[in-house]
Amino acid sequence: MSLPTLLRSLPLFAPLSESDYELLLKDIQEIPYRKGEYIFREGDPTEWFHIVKEGTVKCVKSSTDGRDMTLKVLTPGDLFCCEASVFEGSAHPGCAKVLDGATVLKIPKARYLEILRRNPEMAIEVIQYLGERLREAQDNAKSLVFHRAERRLASILLSLANKAGKPNPEGIRLQARLTRLDLADMAGLTVETTTRIMGRLKTDKIVIGKAKNIIISDIKSLQALANPPQNPSQKEEFTSPLYKINPSKT
Repeated sequence: MSLPTLLRSLPLFAPLSESDYELLLKDIQEIPYRKGEYIFREGDPTEWFHIVKEGTVKCVKSSTDGRDMTLKVLTPGDLFCCEASVFEGSAHPGCAKVLDGATVLKIPKARYLEILRRNPEMAIEVIQYLGERLREAQDNAKSLVFHRAERRLASILLSLANKAGKPNPEGIRLQARLTRLDLADMAGLTVETTTRIMGRLKTDKIVIGKAKNIIISDIKSLQALANPPQNPSQKEEFTSPLYKINPSKT
């Protein structure tokens, strides 16, 4: 997708006047990154807005033992990674790391804020965007507290299929090449629990392939696991023994 087409397709830039749009295009930097490269690291100054043009990027946070923990995966069209920090002027609270090669658009913060002041409709889009990110964070926090392990992992896979899935004869192939550790981090699980659940999903033929080449072969069954019918007065519980996990091991 060309740069002008991509920008015009994003709600954040749709309200721009033609003159401001041309001005923005002149300032945008388009930078290719190789697999494993960092676009920015935790503590770096927030001087740019970033947009994924091609490929996949993951937002990560360093743990106390120095390990990178995957928080979410970004696909073409996503603005990342710490939008609120850019507006506040604080440092990046996390890192952005390329998965399998990516092209990223960098927009100077000063130019973007200058254009934003002249375009109230664009400011409203930004507010709505930040509101959606906040709701997403709240939903993730709720899932980690209240949902069982298999539901959390199914929700992650379903989200990835919607954002970075490509239909093929066997189902929907995830474009993002994730490790078991990536999936475990995003679902708030141990690698062992994630591996066990993925094995059971394969037994049920809901997914096929390896961790870095996952294909969702039964999307309806995955949707049922991610959003099970539930009586509000009852605790969440699955009737199939196949998916019962010992809570102490999650």
